[in-house]
Amino acid sequence: MYQSVTQYFFVIRELTARELKRKYARSVLGILWSILNPLLNMVVMSLIFSTMFRRSIANFPIYYLTGRVMWDMFSQATNSSLSALVDNKGLLIRTKLPKQIFILSRIYTALANFGYTLIAYLMMLVVFQVEPKVTMLVFFPFALMMLVFSTGIGYILATTYVFFADIRHLWGVITVLWMQLSALFYPVDRLPEVMQNVLEYNPIYLMIYAARSCVMDGRIPEIRVWVFSAISALLSFAIGWLVFRHNSNHIMEQL
Repeated sequence: MYQSVTQYFFVIRELTARELKRKYARSVLGILWSILNPLLNMVVMSLIFSTMFRRSIANFPIYYLTGRVMWDMFSQATNSSLSALVDNKGLLIRTKLPKQIFILSRIYTALANFGYTLIAYLMMLVVFQVEPKVTMLVFFPFALMMLVFSTGIGYILATTYVFFADIRHLWGVITVLWMQLSALFYPVDRLPEVMQNVLEYNPIYLMIYAARSCVMDGRIPEIRVWVFSAISALLSFAIGWLVFRHNSNHIMEQL
């Protein structure tokens, strides 16, 4: 059992390395772009949005970037997971590897990119003189919850895409709407009360809110935020896994 698990982790790492190498195959700087790309995006977006909301939100660049870092992990994990099974059709047919390995490798790749993005994010915290706080450590449990939540969605998307290719376009629309409802770049208190209540039931917004609280305000998020985020993450993972398992046998038939 232990040997099998070790082998599966090795395969996941190899698939992740393949994805990263393919992404930067013809680049001179190679993997360094994993840091430079988010860093340059952070600088540009900070300059653009700071002029729009600097009077409404203190230290707006960090407000925006904290939300963006969390959102990008969700977006990358789910979008890349969507085609994980179809893209690896050849390997699925030729080998006896568990199908979920190909989905988990995309999630792991998103996690690796998240790690590189965090380096750029830490640089921006220094640039904007955000004082280090012990509460910043709370950022990581919520990042983990976001990863678990994304994994569940990834299972659903990867399974659905095998049978219904149009889910790619539908998911593109959903992610745009979801991003708009996650308060990445606007002050929540400017919204009507009804919309503020809607955001309270958006797990991605709550995880972003928690990250901002511990990084910017030096405050531990409320218990309800912890509970709702944890339940959302576990529920997403459970539903995703059940959808994948229920359709597992039919996936190979469809491929």
